[in-house]
Amino acid sequence: MKKLGKVLLAFALCLGIGFVGYTLGKNTGTESFSFSQKDQDHMREMDAMKDLIKENYLFDYKENDLYEGSLKGMFANLGDPYTQFYTKKEFDNLMESVNGKYAGIGVVVQASKEGLIKAVQIFDNSPAKEAGIKVGDYISKVNGKEYSALQMEEAVAEIKGKVGTEVELTILRPKENDKPEEKTIKLKRADVTVQTVESKIVEADNHKIGYLKLKQFEDVSYDEFVKHFKDLKDKNAEGLIIDLRNNPGGALDVCLKISDIFLDEGVIVSTIDKKGKEIVEESDKQKDDIPLVVLVNENSASASEIMAGALKDRQRATIVGTSTFGKGIVQKIFPLEDGSGAKITVSEYFTPNKNKINKIGVKPDRVINNNLNAQTVELTNTSKDLQYVGALEAMIEKLEK
Repeated sequence: MKKLGKVLLAFALCLGIGFVGYTLGKNTGTESFSFSQKDQDHMREMDAMKDLIKENYLFDYKENDLYEGSLKGMFANLGDPYTQFYTKKEFDNLMESVNGKYAGIGVVVQASKEGLIKAVQIFDNSPAKEAGIKVGDYISKVNGKEYSALQMEEAVAEIKGKVGTEVELTILRPKENDKPEEKTIKLKRADVTVQTVESKIVEADNHKIGYLKLKQFEDVSYDEFVKHFKDLKDKNAEGLIIDLRNNPGGALDVCLKISDIFLDEGVIVSTIDKKGKEIVEESDKQKDDIPLVVLVNENSASASEIMAGALKDRQRATIVGTSTFGKGIVQKIFPLEDGSGAKITVSEYFTPNKNKINKIGVKPDRVINNNLNAQTVELTNTSKDLQYVGALEAMIEKLEK
């Protein structure tokens, strides 16, 4: 399998566990740029606006806040929630999450299609779990300040802090045919340990079937996946159901390594940038040919979509559930000399059959809506899970062909 360095693809921030879609780039500097007449006109206009504020604005302000605000506005007006400018403090927080040094409340969030900050995973033994936050809840305010999806990383930076300190969240919980329920809760920040893989053996119609839930593609996930998969095979699993529901993505190299276990030689995913440059990631000749079914839903994003798309296009697995999130783009991080930084969308990825994922998602072979979409799917609660039951039926059909 071709490896081109570490790429994190998921645009989800875990408040206590961090994933941000990016590759690490270099500051290009300004020395190579020349300013057009239009650029110079804009700069004069900015100076005029600064003078207008200085002469007339009633309250005190910091001039640097105007500068940072103008940069944030420049990026925000692109309309891409994944392309952002970071102040030095925000950039430091971002890199702490990337490097795994953080304390939070144990929630994975992503920018929802409604323009809100949506909880897509709640970790066991976390402050969020103890406080009763659920998958599908929206975080609308942090410490009394309102945040939208475009301000998600600012909200995450506010939620993070020292272990043992408190943070106040306002939660919106969707209610059928009614206004969302709003509640404000206080949580105490903590270090959160996450187990990214869980598994069990299911006995159905005289078959032993392995069920493996992959919560995210973190550095430790490949080793955990291999360990659980081996354990299931040692228990004579005849087939494997891989549950990628509510998995926001993570490290591309981990996604590729796990996908490669089940694929012979061929394309896993390709990325194309604005100049048309294409990078193709491929699997090797060796594969495990155990029958596969993959579960996905609307919260399966980024690296999850790469894996599901590859297994579908290569006719290696039956995909069951609902269409995935549709995050098919890659970001690059640019550190700047003053300690601030930028994250910019630089390329788009495609499935082996060149199917577009961004804003479309991966459509399952068997579409099954679930009665548990807004809840964490537990290994002990699968009998009430319509999508899981559908995946089990699809697996039994495979085994009895």
